[in-house]
Amino acid sequence: MEINNHHYDQLLVVGGAGFIGQHVVKKALEQGFNTTVLSKNNCKAIDKLDGVTYLTADISHKASLLTRLEGKVFDYVINLGGYVDHANYSNGGDKVYDVHFNGVRNLFDCLDKSKIRRFVQIGSSDEYGNNPAPQSETQRESPISPYSCAKVASTYFLQTLYKTEKFPVVILRPFLVYGPGQGMERFIPQVIKGCIKGEKFPISEGKQLRDFCFIGDFVRSIFYSIDNTKAFGEVINIASGEPISINDVVIKIQNIVAAGRPQFGKVAYRSGENMELYADITKAKKLLNWQPEVSLDEGLKKTIDMIRNF
Repeated sequence: MEINNHHYDQLLVVGGAGFIGQHVVKKALEQGFNTTVLSKNNCKAIDKLDGVTYLTADISHKASLLTRLEGKVFDYVINLGGYVDHANYSNGGDKVYDVHFNGVRNLFDCLDKSKIRRFVQIGSSDEYGNNPAPQSETQRESPISPYSCAKVASTYFLQTLYKTEKFPVVILRPFLVYGPGQGMERFIPQVIKGCIKGEKFPISEGKQLRDFCFIGDFVRSIFYSIDNTKAFGEVINIASGEPISINDVVIKIQNIVAAGRPQFGKVAYRSGENMELYADITKAKKLLNWQPEVSLDEGLKKTIDMIRNF
């Protein structure tokens, strides 16, 4: 599918200073969007791109968000706001819920909806909870943490707005997105760093089956959904559709780096963790005419090269 040219269209990228957001903003500039980034914290000068407007606001604080967005009109909105945290509700999960659910509500309330042609919400594979694999959009969501609960609540809220008010939302549900620029605290960068250093590093037994999607493929799916008129109100899995064990991912990284001493079985599995989380991507292929193009081997090599040269 060819992505349309969007010269003069106004795009708001909520969470545009994060890993995925920075890749989205670069692609948006290539497509000609007049791009605005909204982030909780000020972007470092080195991370700012020419031609992009940067705004600072916490989407969970409605009053400050309204002040920042007052008088501004956008044709398209991509919501990448929030952060991943599997904490229990009483141990920080309340804040996670506030950002992910109330943040979506606040965006809807504070945005000028008269011109919005598409609102792309980024959900999470965690919404499936312990549903059996391969997870498909026809399965009922089964959240197992405040984070996944907030994501599910946001999904239902936005779908209701589409059904009752024709709010033009598309909900993408990515599985594990990785690639150059991802934070070093995340799984794949941690393993790469450990292997490059040649140090021992602890890891679980690695029997979990997971589904990894390269950042370039995921960003492409976002812009495909922007240009798609058949996906309103829909939830769409975005992933490779190919399960692989955590153990095998670590071994792939070891082989590419030619070093590394992972200590399997030294980290316990997360409580309630789904041991088989990988996607059915039939809907993305049919509805968005999208499919992944970058293999895991190729994506890992790109990511390793970036970390080595960092």
